Amino acid sequence: MKVELVPVEILRPHEQTIPKKVDELEKMTHRWKAYVLPLVVDKNTGVILDGHHRHQVALRLGLQCLPCVLVDYLGDSSVELGVWPNCGRESLTKQEVIQAGLEEGLFSPKTSRHRLSDHLPPISVPLTRLLLPAVN
Repeated sequence: MKVELVPVEILRPHEQTIPKKVDELEKMTHRWKAYVLPLVVDKNTGVILDGHHRHQVALRLGLQCLPCVLVDYLGDSSVELGVWPNCGRESLTKQEVIQAGLEEGLFSPKTSRHRLSDHLPPISVPLTRLLLPAVN
């Protein structure tokens, strides 16, 4: 899986976050001085599939770009979608996830559960690099 730096302004969440988790992750990110896990993002729409809390930390820190793995969400059957237990929904479609991201009608935290065929690669992208614009 290729990790790319993506401008923060094109990333579109589809779920709300838990403020306490964002606070904790922000502290850990400061301690590491880096991002150690990429976000998973639909390459066609910019909708975040995994990494909403990391995205919120980036907004707080004023980062310009984030490390992301871009996937063809609707076209790649290896990206599986389920729901978390006790989220209040029995099921969810990929189209509903995209629609929530594009229309900003966010789902509750921990509604969608995405699984990839491959594990996300370990990374260490310094915060100082993420303060700069993405370069293609």
